[in-house]
Amino acid sequence: MTDTPQDVLIERTGRTGRITLNRPRALNSLTHAMLETVRAALDAWATDDRISAVLLTGAGERGLCAGADIRAIHDDAKLGGAGGRAFFRVEYPLNELISRYPKPYLALMDGITMGGGVGLSAHAAIRIVTERTAVAMPETRIGLVPDVGGSRLLALAPGELGTHIGLTATTMTAGDALYCGFADHFVPSSALPSLLSASDPVAAVAALAQPAPASELASQREWIDHCYAADSIEEILDRLQATGLPEAKEAVEQLLAKSPTMLKVTLAALRRARSLPSLAATLEQEYRISCAALTHHDLVEGIRAQVVDKDRNPRWSPASLSEVTAADVARFFTTPEGGDLSLPR
Repeated sequence: MTDTPQDVLIERTGRTGRITLNRPRALNSLTHAMLETVRAALDAWATDDRISAVLLTGAGERGLCAGADIRAIHDDAKLGGAGGRAFFRVEYPLNELISRYPKPYLALMDGITMGGGVGLSAHAAIRIVTERTAVAMPETRIGLVPDVGGSRLLALAPGELGTHIGLTATTMTAGDALYCGFADHFVPSSALPSLLSASDPVAAVAALAQPAPASELASQREWIDHCYAADSIEEILDRLQATGLPEAKEAVEQLLAKSPTMLKVTLAALRRARSLPSLAATLEQEYRISCAALTHHDLVEGIRAQVVDKDRNPRWSPASLSEVTAADVARFFTTPEGGDLSLPR
């Protein structure tokens, strides 16, 4: 009998604490236990004089992390969502801790970095991307809303790029991630062995970083800023249609495939996030939204269509934007069962 591999590898290499997400066959998707393991390591290293920096990586060749284990969230939501709420109560405080970690926390966002993977990396002090990087907040594809502090990052992106990315679930390249504030340094993948073997990873990043490829999204700011500045999803769609641009037409098709309810909730969340004072406040808003989503038809249906049955034909309820009322949206911003997160401010 062979030992079951650990889903998170916690190691000390010299003065660097190494955290490796280790579910490569599942693209390092996160479980509740994995989050608790990461949290325990960070708590221990925060006061450990032997550790001067922390480095987060993902096992395998495909990426850092594809996000939460959404099959598990799907199954739990069908039973009422208690497990999902418990998952978020560990995940969101961990995201907040990373943002204010007392030692340099480096995240290697090589390959696919999505959803919960963004939460573990994009709040880091030093965020590294490569030419293989693909960063996304894909929640609207499955009947959810950008979370793990992603709504704050999106809200603070230049112009209306964050609104476009959050609503359509657009994937960012390395150049896009740098331009939109999700990353800090571009290091080519050929230089990663040198980075990973360095005794001082902070100095190594500074030495190995190179100019990043240009951001394609940055070149599309004119039509994106105009269209997504609208105050409703309906008006955004009208503006996109009116441009006549093929990129805008593609955005229309992407939006129309999403949950009408979650589009409206996402837009409201992003607009509110712009005026929230901190990441902690944003995570508390996201916790309310995510808890409400666990009891909404569209989350289970969205995951079913994308991941379980893979028919790519979700049956949203309500099925049209006109059926989603202001009261429907407001419900997602109310105090959830069990109370708020109450993160330190």
